[in-house]
Amino acid sequence: MASPEGARRHFSKGLLLSASILALWVPQGSRAALRIQKIPEHPQKNQDLLLSVRGIPDTFQDFNWYLGEEAHGGTMLFTYIPELQRPQRDGGAMGQRDIVGFPNGSMLLHRAQPTDSGTYQVAVTINPAWTMRAKTKVRVEEKHKEPPITHLPMSAGIMVAIIIGSLAAGALFIGSIAHLLLTRSWRGQSHSRPHLVPNTSNQSLRAASHWLNLNHMSLCRPAAVARC
Repeated sequence: MASPEGARRHFSKGLLLSASILALWVPQGSRAALRIQKIPEHPQKNQDLLLSVRGIPDTFQDFNWYLGEEAHGGTMLFTYIPELQRPQRDGGAMGQRDIVGFPNGSMLLHRAQPTDSGTYQVAVTINPAWTMRAKTKVRVEEKHKEPPITHLPMSAGIMVAIIIGSLAAGALFIGSIAHLLLTRSWRGQSHSRPHLVPNTSNQSLRAASHWLNLNHMSLCRPAAVARC
């Protein structure tokens, strides 16, 4: 029968061995906590696209970015080793792209083009036995163009209504001009016509003749009386 002290020693050795195994063993290619955020979410042609890596540990050895469904040398955009003076090393898939890597694992694609669409992957090496991976799909769209203005076909009824309305408006305008001209003409004639002055000369002559006749009769009456 084992003594209690021996059992405690055996338990301590087993616990230490288990802790060592857990510290060294990490699933290869873990994607549990690593993710990529696209800024903007829906990039357009000639826009800058930031692929921001979230969940990366504070310390790591290096990280690689790939463009494609498979991660290998032919699809590698660049590798980034923070300890080097020039940490970024471009890969075979970089081509003419203008990409800048950052120490936090993110990358910035300047003036994205539709040909840059595809699957972007990042692989962050924590230690030789632990590599964290994440991927995202990017689609770079052409700039939205304003739809052309389409003219609806004009029916015969609408055309007739427009013509009649135009003719009516023209007739009303001509009538207004004619009325204005006639009004001005009548006003001019009324101002130029002489005012009629009552003719009082005949009445004066008649009154004078009547007065003379009366005087003549008054003169003749005494003579007639003397004759009598």
